[in-house]
Amino acid sequence: MSTKARIATVCQNNRAYPTVEQNRNHALGLLDLALTQKPDLVCLPETFTTVSVAGNAEALAETLPGPTTELVAQRARAHRAYIICPLITQRNGRCLNSAVLIDRNGAIAGVYDKTHPVTSSHDYTAFEGGMMPGGEPPVFDVDFGRIGMQICFDAGFPETWQRLAERGARMVFWSSAYNGGFPLQAYAWLHHYYVVSSVQAERSRIIDPCGAVLAQTDSWRNVIWRDINLDYAVCHYDWNHSIPDLIQARYPGRVEIRSYPDEAHFVVEPMDDTLTIAQLRREFGFEPTAQYHQRHRDGYAQMHAGMSPAPQKAAHGDRPEYAKW
Repeated sequence: MSTKARIATVCQNNRAYPTVEQNRNHALGLLDLALTQKPDLVCLPETFTTVSVAGNAEALAETLPGPTTELVAQRARAHRAYIICPLITQRNGRCLNSAVLIDRNGAIAGVYDKTHPVTSSHDYTAFEGGMMPGGEPPVFDVDFGRIGMQICFDAGFPETWQRLAERGARMVFWSSAYNGGFPLQAYAWLHHYYVVSSVQAERSRIIDPCGAVLAQTDSWRNVIWRDINLDYAVCHYDWNHSIPDLIQARYPGRVEIRSYPDEAHFVVEPMDDTLTIAQLRREFGFEPTAQYHQRHRDGYAQMHAGMSPAPQKAAHGDRPEYAKW
């Protein structure tokens, strides 16, 4: 199965209506526009049906499946696309701020419940008008790779973003009421995964694993998309200065290299289904930054234990590309 996917996301651009039906219709219109681009996955904003609608969580919550997920599921089936559908849900007697993953067949493939709902009372006795906090954030294996989800106020809690990285997420979708700003780029950089936001405000974004904004919505453009391969590598330039040029010379137009000299990093992302990161690593002799850093940790640990660091056989060998020391 290909690890390449076309990812689309939308923003509500601060458009809000007094009823669930009006909000839903507006968001479904944006979803329909996104689906014309033949995406593999579309992400919708946080609780998009209930923006500016009067009522507490219990009054606004939907069952799963329910009216909103059924309408979204029809589109998922028709377009053979995954859709992330965030809304207030009621399950097992609890109200939750949820992001529902609907698969290409229109079935509910999984649900992420917001781990950190924000307080709605000055004394911290109520959260988001009656929401319960969710538990540990799961990861989801879709047919092009492993993804995770976060919602709005989760942006203030680094530990759940770390958990998703530890569980192998290669892309994290963040549905929200507000734009999010720099922290999303920081999480992408720290964990070297893609972050895709979908917001009620103006700036939904697609952020690459080095924290660069590859695409974003604005006041006039409310749908964006990007072709992405989740089989990518983030690498440090140490010992690897020649690698980007060598790859591009041998595979012109078949591998995307994004260079970030200020951070001393580059991203290798095959655009050709016949190429994989494993193949490129064997052919050119490079390792991801995570492995490069771990080699250092291993050496430091031996030194702290009073030993001389044992020689390590890295993919780059002894090529003389880093003579600073």
